[in-house]
Order: sequence, then structure tokens, then C-alpha cells
Amino acid sequence: MACRIVFLVFPGFQQLDLAGPMAVFEVARLQQPGSYSWRLAASAPGSVRSSAGLDWPVQALPRSVGEGDLVMVIGGDGVDAACQDRRLCLWLQRASRSGARLASICSGSLLLAAAGLLDQRCATTHWSRSRQFELEFPAVRLQPERIYVREAAVREASGRRPEIWTSAGMTAGIDLCLALVAHDCGESVAREAARQLVVERRRPGGQSQFSPLLDLQRPEGRFGDLLEWLRQHLNLDHRVDDLAARVCMSPRHFARCFRAETGATPAHVIERLRVDAARAALEGGQASVQRVAQDCGFGSAERMRRSFQRLLGRPPAAFRKT
Repeated sequence: MACRIVFLVFPGFQQLDLAGPMAVFEVARLQQPGSYSWRLAASAPGSVRSSAGLDWPVQALPRSVGEGDLVMVIGGDGVDAACQDRRLCLWLQRASRSGARLASICSGSLLLAAAGLLDQRCATTHWSRSRQFELEFPAVRLQPERIYVREAAVREASGRRPEIWTSAGMTAGIDLCLALVAHDCGESVAREAARQLVVERRRPGGQSQFSPLLDLQRPEGRFGDLLEWLRQHLNLDHRVDDLAARVCMSPRHFARCFRAETGATPAHVIERLRVDAARAALEGGQASVQRVAQDCGFGSAERMRRSFQRLLGRPPAAFRKT
């Protein structure tokens, strides 16, 4: 039986979030006829304008979906307004109760979270939305480094919670859909789909390899000057006592305030700043790995390699090759 897909869009959706997944299912259907069918739906039938300014024809939200169906929420800049659309949220809740699988592309996971469908479950989103996500939906176990996350269906006292897939930014939707095809149709179909699309079936590492590791420079933050100084002096040995003295705080008070503002300990932030700077230097090809490790404060190439593996999922040499 074909998996019926409802691509859920809203004004300001990102076209690539829709076109990439649709292409994956199209290629899979060519290999395995009858495996997928789909429709575009929105709060109201007619047309919906994407963030690129093009209008897409859409149908009304289906009256019902059931087991075997897949509801895929597309992301885009319009997601914040969509999260306030009570009609959309209620429809997603009904779809969840019906047993349909749920999925989101990029920032579409915010809409699933706004509908209360990700509470106490793991999920991911585009790296640029991670801080917003954590603040607005603290009940969700966000995994911001992941390319995509699959949460299996579970049975609870209050009823059955459906299988939910969430993906990181834009092209990560292709990764997610290839995994869905492998789950539904087999690994060989997914591999052939990836080959036809000229993409990796499984790309290494998480989404941090494509994004700034930490958005720390906030104009209202009290540690802005300190963070800028750290970026310029990554080769020094930074101790909490010294950093606290630099901002005229006691070490304990500094550590507590710093974590509250940045969401991480000083040691973790310094490591991430070093990795970000080292990655940029390696991609620029201006120095050897050992020199980059020294300039960025790692002390040794091996210590830098461990930090890269932990935070980026790939060794420094991979970025030199890129």
C-alpha cells in the first residue's frame, strides 16, 4: 500500500524544504511504483506564497489521516506566524492521535513543538533556530548537532504517541527522507535514490560542521567584550579565576552568570571558540594542522583532533580536504 504524504506548508515556507524531500520520494517511486503519493495542504485551499515569492497551489487540510500516512511539516521564515495558527496546531494534534507518522524539515519542527507533539521527546532543528527553540519549548529534548532525529512510536497511559522524524536545515531534509525511504522500501532503494540525486546516502558528522558553533555575540549580553577578547587570545591558558577578575566578579558568581547567559560553562565555550577558529583556518589552508592547533590554543594536534571529533563529528583533516 502506498504511503500517502501530506506536505504541510504555510505563507513564507522555504521552497528547498519542499522540493528536496519531494524529489527523494519521486525517485523512490520510480524504482518502486506505488510506494508514495502526496499532496500539498495548508490552512486554507488556494495558493500559498513561498519565501522566494512564488505561489504554490495547495489543497485544504485533509479531513482525516491514518496509519500508513505521513504528515511532513515544511520549514521557513513563516513558521513563527504558523505557530500561532490554532487551526494548524489542532489539525496536527488530530493527525497525531490518528496514528499517522509525523515529520518536519528544518524549522518546521517549531510548529510540531507549538502543537505540543514534541514534549519529552528528542528533536532537532536548523542551527540558527536552536536558541529560540530551547527558550520557547524547554520540554523538548533538543539535539541541535544532529542532521535528523527519529523518535519511534511509544505507548503511554494516555495513549499512543506517533513516530516523529525531525531534520536540521534545508538539505538535511534530503537526509531524513532518504532514511525514511530506507525504512519503508529498503536500503537498496534509498541508495539508488541518493545515487540519482548525486548526494551521499549518509553524510558524516552533524550539522555543526556547516554552522558557527555558538552564537554568543549578543548586544545585550554582559560578556560581549570578554568573548571578543577570548576570540583574539585563544592561544592563552584561560582559567576561570582570571576570566572572573577580568569582568570584576567572584569566580563562583562569574561561572553561574556566564552559564545562565551562554548556556555553557566557560571551558566548553572556549573549546567551541577554538574549534570554530581552527576550522576556519584549516579551510583557508593557510597553515599546517600543528600550527593551527598551537595558534588556537589546543597545545597539540591530538587534542585538537579530539575536540573536532566531539563537536563536529569529523577530524581536522576532513576540513583541510574540503
